[in-house]
Amino acid sequence: MRFRTRPIGAILAGGGGRRIGGDKAIVELQGRPLISYPLEAVREALGQVAILAKADTKLPYVSGVTVWIEPEPRAHPLIGITQALALADGRPVLVCGADLPFVSARLIRKLARTNPGRAPAVVACAQGGMQPLLGCYQWRALELLRQGAADGGRPVRDAVEGLEPVLLEVEDPDELFDVDSPDDLLQAAAMLDRRRLPY
Repeated sequence: MRFRTRPIGAILAGGGGRRIGGDKAIVELQGRPLISYPLEAVREALGQVAILAKADTKLPYVSGVTVWIEPEPRAHPLIGITQALALADGRPVLVCGADLPFVSARLIRKLARTNPGRAPAVVACAQGGMQPLLGCYQWRALELLRQGAADGGRPVRDAVEGLEPVLLEVEDPDELFDVDSPDDLLQAAAMLDRRRLPY
């Protein structure tokens, strides 16, 4: 990868987290802030990573990571993606939700290296289900996604599907597991325990 086309990592943490009781980024999963899991994977894969958040978003202390503030009070994932693209100086942005604890550095590298061709994005999917908050977005996606954000909060999946992205099938569907509720948090903890069991 040439330097100018190397993506910047962007962890989306601007959501309200209402279903999990708020402050999703600092919710603990087995003693660590939830955001620390994807942040570690993206930083290992790409080196440069920023967190997208609202001005009042509570974040854990993380050294060496820039925080980019989303300009709108309204919470919508498209706002985070478009703000990251706007601040990336024309470089691609590897977007990852703050609630994806099982994403791996290997998958991040694969998304970053997949040639999008004429498509404005490469997005992860598993078993026919697309995860729009895990993908590598080109600068040319910016205006298309801004329109989606302006359309009264168009669902992020619909907006990203409208881009006709390249879909990258993941080998391990667990990498796309997202934590939205207390039950999801319990399930994620059980999944981590299983991964640590000796075989």
